Amino acid sequence: MSGSVIIIPARLAATRLPGKPLADLCGEPMIVHVWRRAMKAAIGPVFVATDSDRIAEAVCAAGGEAVATGQQHASGSDRIFEALQRIDPDGAFEIVVNLQGDLPLIPPADIAAALGPLADLDVDIATLAAPIVRLEERDDPNIVKVVGTELSPARLRALYFTRATAPFGEGVLYHHVGLYAYRRQALEAFVKLPPSGLERRERLEQLRALEAGMRIDVTLVEEALCGVDTPEALECARRLLRSK
Repeated sequence: MSGSVIIIPARLAATRLPGKPLADLCGEPMIVHVWRRAMKAAIGPVFVATDSDRIAEAVCAAGGEAVATGQQHASGSDRIFEALQRIDPDGAFEIVVNLQGDLPLIPPADIAAALGPLADLDVDIATLAAPIVRLEERDDPNIVKVVGTELSPARLRALYFTRATAPFGEGVLYHHVGLYAYRRQALEAFVKLPPSGLERRERLEQLRALEAGMRIDVTLVEEALCGVDTPEALECARRLLRSK
């Protein structure tokens, strides 16, 4: 899709894994791994939006581009919107991909696949999910589940996101992957909204968009490789990278 840009929000102040964008993964900072995969997706230019000089220096040393943002942002979406205004004040980019900086194992093809639902003009935001195959993940509140209506074998229309085990009953559950492809006007509308009640309760910002009536569609991919936000997940990512 033409007119797309990927922005990766990154900050050092993480609670469960402080300094995680700079955590060493097989000799390179984690944020560099994420940037490389975003570049390989080949859907548009890639920028890292950060409030940290150390993160910016690591990205630039690898050949990437970093955008300085403020320290006040409550969410990655707020940070990428500030970066977008700096990168593209004239509005050339129609699609803005928010790729979380703790996904160093995400396949580049999955990043590109996230844009598919935006070919439908009724869709405001697109994202990714994968079937849950490990039983322990079904009840894990750290694994966000998406509940949706099947539109095709590879696509859902999202009805809800939750940390609970949902939906109830027999059948597949879907693990949400933390990547969002916004129409530019949807991102602008989203960041102007106050946090919603369900967003606060579940601690999931995408619920703000659903409560405001925005449509989120989901591309289904094969596997949700582990996001890295704990020391245990960092070790998991190191093992997986060494095995490739």
